[in-house]
Amino acid sequence: MQTDDLQNEDARVAYEAIMDAIVTQKLAPSQKVSENILSDMFGISRTVARNLIERLIAKHFLVSVSPRVTIVAPLTLLDIKQNFTLRKMLLPSIFSLTGPRADFEKLHRLNREIEAMKAMKDDETALAFLKKNKEMNLALCENVGYPLMLDWVRQLEDIAMRIYWLYLKTEQGLPYSSEQQGMTIDVMKSDEPGRIKTVIHDMLAQTEERILATIFRNEQFYTQDLRL
Repeated sequence: MQTDDLQNEDARVAYEAIMDAIVTQKLAPSQKVSENILSDMFGISRTVARNLIERLIAKHFLVSVSPRVTIVAPLTLLDIKQNFTLRKMLLPSIFSLTGPRADFEKLHRLNREIEAMKAMKDDETALAFLKKNKEMNLALCENVGYPLMLDWVRQLEDIAMRIYWLYLKTEQGLPYSSEQQGMTIDVMKSDEPGRIKTVIHDMLAQTEERILATIFRNEQFYTQDLRL
């Protein structure tokens, strides 16, 4: 369920704050959560907390392990491989369908904004950087014309935020450059579906390899959950 479905501004703000906490691991993978914990952390009522827990379980960011225990969804190597496998299946097709219908002026603007945000002084600026990157990725898909596809992409991009956070905090950047993003935009202008699919698939494969290499290279990730 999307944040647009949340019924009031307080709930929307709380939802975004909880999602940010999951991405930045202020709510760590496999950490126990409850109505009381969320109410205390985010200054919301237990009723709002209960509703948000239900929504986040439905979106697989929280997991109900028993009637009385809910945890933040684990973050493992399998989750990374699953996310990239699904994105390599879905995104090349979506980008090839979007092709020249994309809003290229918007895409170039977002790419310039991302390039200007490279200096990440703290978690707040790093998170803003990741959100702008997600906005860019969603903008690449927004004119595909298939609402269900866009729902899937949003879900995968939200999960990818958790993955990219590991890389961003470890390497102080994304596993691909704004120049590569610019190349993606230029390829989409070509309106050559086969070429678009190949370029997008290869870029996702390279991104996955870089993220996995960083994880294997750092002993702090030698645990079941990938925690910073």
